[in-house]
Amino acid sequence: MKVGVDPSLCEAHGECTSILPAVFALDDDELLQIRPGELAGDEEEPAARAVGACPKGALRLSR
Repeated sequence: MKVGVDPSLCEAHGECTSILPAVFALDDDELLQIRPGELAGDEEEPAARAVGACPKGALRLSR
């Protein structure tokens, strides 16, 4: 499973970074960075919570 972002929707609220900082981070310009590659098994549930917590619906999960 992978996570992605629609940068045109992301407003850098940071909800995802507080839920799963190993995958999501805001850079110095307040742009969301997502660790590339597949999520580890134990990251899938928190990633789903992060996607659901995004106030702008900018995140998505894919297989």
